[in-house]
Amino acid sequence: MSQPSFSTPLIGRNPELARLSAVLERARAGDARAVLVAGDAGVGKSRVLGEAAGLAAGAGMTVLTGHCVDLGDVGLPYLPFTEVVGTLAADERFADVLAAHPVVGGLLGGGSDAVRDRLRLFEGFAGLLTDLADRAPVLLVLEDLHWADQSSRDLLRFLLSRGTLQRAAGGAAGHRLAVLASYRADDLHRRHPLRPLLAELVRLPAVERLELRPLADAEVTELVRHVQDRPLPDSTVRRIVERAEGNAFYAEELVAATDTGGDGVPSGLADVLLIRFEQLSDTAQQVLRTAAVAGRRVGHDLLRGAVGLPEDELEAALREAVGRQLLLPGDGDTYAFRHALAREAVYADLLPGERARLHGAFARLLAARGRSRETAAERAHHSRESHDLAEALAASLEAAEHAHQVGAPAEELRHLETALDLWASVEPSARPSGEGVDRVTLTLRASAAAAHAGAAHRAVALTRSALAGVRDSDHELAARVRYTLAGNLLGVDSLTAAFSYSSEALALIPADPPSRTWVWAAATHVLAARQVGEYGTALRVAYEALAVAERLQVPDARADLLISLAVLESGGRGTPEGRARLREAREVARGAGNAPVELRALFNLAIGCFESGELEESVSWLKEGLERARRAGLSSSPYPLEMRYLHLLVLYTLGRWDECVACAAEDAAVLPAAGAFATGPALYVGLARGDADIVERTRPLTEGPFDWMGRLVASIVLTDEAALRGDPDAAVERMRSGVAALTDDAGTLPDATVRLAALALAAVADRAAALRAAGDAEELRRWTDTAGELVELARVTAGRGADGSSQGPEGRAWLARAEAEWTWAVSGPDAGAWAAAVEAFASGDGYERARCRLRLAEALLVADDREGAAAEAAAARRTAARLGAGPLLERVDALIRRGRLAEQRAPGSSPLTAREQDVLRLLAAGRTNRQIGEELYITGKTASVHVSNILAKLGAASRTEAVAIAYREGLIGRAEAVG
Repeated sequence: MSQPSFSTPLIGRNPELARLSAVLERARAGDARAVLVAGDAGVGKSRVLGEAAGLAAGAGMTVLTGHCVDLGDVGLPYLPFTEVVGTLAADERFADVLAAHPVVGGLLGGGSDAVRDRLRLFEGFAGLLTDLADRAPVLLVLEDLHWADQSSRDLLRFLLSRGTLQRAAGGAAGHRLAVLASYRADDLHRRHPLRPLLAELVRLPAVERLELRPLADAEVTELVRHVQDRPLPDSTVRRIVERAEGNAFYAEELVAATDTGGDGVPSGLADVLLIRFEQLSDTAQQVLRTAAVAGRRVGHDLLRGAVGLPEDELEAALREAVGRQLLLPGDGDTYAFRHALAREAVYADLLPGERARLHGAFARLLAARGRSRETAAERAHHSRESHDLAEALAASLEAAEHAHQVGAPAEELRHLETALDLWASVEPSARPSGEGVDRVTLTLRASAAAAHAGAAHRAVALTRSALAGVRDSDHELAARVRYTLAGNLLGVDSLTAAFSYSSEALALIPADPPSRTWVWAAATHVLAARQVGEYGTALRVAYEALAVAERLQVPDARADLLISLAVLESGGRGTPEGRARLREAREVARGAGNAPVELRALFNLAIGCFESGELEESVSWLKEGLERARRAGLSSSPYPLEMRYLHLLVLYTLGRWDECVACAAEDAAVLPAAGAFATGPALYVGLARGDADIVERTRPLTEGPFDWMGRLVASIVLTDEAALRGDPDAAVERMRSGVAALTDDAGTLPDATVRLAALALAAVADRAAALRAAGDAEELRRWTDTAGELVELARVTAGRGADGSSQGPEGRAWLARAEAEWTWAVSGPDAGAWAAAVEAFASGDGYERARCRLRLAEALLVADDREGAAAEAAAARRTAARLGAGPLLERVDALIRRGRLAEQRAPGSSPLTAREQDVLRLLAAGRTNRQIGEELYITGKTASVHVSNILAKLGAASRTEAVAIAYREGLIGRAEAVG
């Protein structure tokens, strides 16, 4: 694994290189780290990474490098990681390590079925890195992430956010691994797909960002002097420095251009590059033009075949290009352009006919080597650019199949869409033939790929396109397209349209004679009817279709209908009868091999338990469902995404917040962009813990195409955030806009209206209490009217669940809180109402119960029940401290101080822990939090928490008062008190 060598010294990058060197040193010690190196094109990213790689190799690290390549609209799944695996496979020293991870070998075309499962591939690659790091420290370098395909971005997210970069338990050394990845900052336009990934990664504790700034003029001047071996006039140097604008590559190219002896220097980089290019011999120019068509990197044999020169002439031309530093020799008998901009400039200078001819040559050469699926994406690219549309169509379909095999649904979708774009331009006789190779069927395949990739809205658009191309005379296909469209529309919450299309599908296929297509159309219609509130229709069709499914022996459709009936029948999925139906459906679907229906059964079992307050059982079903989705390669499909959300929600509700946050980070590594809502409960934790950037973290859920679950999560977070900020206007506005967005086409309010109303009512009640105390009757009336409107919404919604029955324990608990907040707003705190709210949350959300306990403590204090108030405040405080809910802890402590609710202690006893006693003694000596932390070997933040606990336990409003109380209570001596 050779490292690059450079003819000029590294100038102006010592601070950046020192920072990377420190990262490498930490990695060698077992502190795995990653650095994202950003900078404009030509600023020196590759040079800095090359120097860092040289340092790493010199220190005995295994250096692995992968490059991302710009192939236009054609994606090559996992390209940089495939390059890394190829490098390892070519080195016999690593044969045993690679053999231990056969799923990774599938990237090289081994055909392993396991590679189809993205998560197994991701885990396999992570395991490969950690096994390599067990032998020797590893540096993984990834260049040009701005060109990375989506699958490579997903794998990078997984590697950086999972255990690969985490320290081992107990503080022991972790993996000896460093990851350095570069990208062009000036290429990242607002909608560039890399932007959201970067925003996620830089929040990880083991990931940092390093931006390469433009060089200072003095540094560019020094660089110019070193690059040119002959003296240059000062005026020329100044002109180069001015034109380079701190860009090292620009500067070097401008220096090279001075060899022409021309009067002026071109102002655009492309012109500079072409001037240097034109200094080459005609043969060398021909070779570079051909290489530019191949891409950033090209193998010697492939280049020789495309350029058509004798070997000696080719070698001479390559030697000339390498000498001019336009090409660099690489591993595996390959050549690469020294910089992507050089390749782009040469490629852009090609004549259209010349470009098409060379693309055609590469396509034919690749095809002659064997029409492997691994080269299909490249063949598709070259064929399309050479206007060989028939070959481009065939290769695109092969590339789509390869992407499907390696578990890359986004790339599969792209290749299928390319094929669909080409379809009409290819003569029917030249199109690939076979079962399922027609425009409508291919469009449905693309729709399925979009759904698996989490692109629900794209799935809808593709199915609509299929509908436009289907002949209504083909009743069966027309019905299949319509009920598929109905199912996809349900996925984007277009409920009325879904019901309309499912009705059309059912009308196109007669019930007699019975058919499989009619059964599935009916099953979809049941789903759509339920969603629009047509419960009678849904039940009638479900019973009829169930009988037909049993008669025709269509077990997976029977399972799907059993699930619908479990939800629709009296009592719903939370009853023993409902769960029995769901368990039967799960077994039937499993026996039929229909994983999506099995996942639907598991999701409904889990949510039925959640709605019934049986949280631990819900977790069991969720774990089974997510594991089933992983094995089936359906982790990005709708039900598994909702399972991930529900799993985190259960952990949040159980108070297992650290586990919730950790699981959310793991999930985020494999979630599609449209599945961002699934990590929503981690946002609830962040809000409760006082994260300052919570609004910014939530904002992406409100952008882009409408997503019901994303809007639900955002509405909860933003409404509660405004309430905690004490802004009732914003809280009510966010609540109302959220409910409006989540209300379906039939005007049915979402179940979450109860929760949103209760959250907004908290801010309204606080404002009403303040106005009542100030005697502002007119403004008070406005807010009490608002409170009445909100509580009525909560009452109406809580009495009507999704299946027409009343809500379960969670909904009733939120209603109890809404009632208590409304009472507070209109007449003042009512201890009885708040006691009912505390009791309602007894078997559910511990954090919400603690918030209700705080309100109850305030109400009891107003009623002069100090003992009861102290007990409730203490209970709320224990929960807040356990969860790390800082804002709630501060509010409880403020109430304890204000109401003097500190617990009465027996003479001589101390309410403080041993550590708090140590902190108290240093507090009495006048130490700051930082000084306390240094003396006790804890962080300043931990010291601050201890000080807060001391103030609360002693009922003190300040540090000075705490010391005075402690002395009075005999917790410290006189000498300590006067410290």
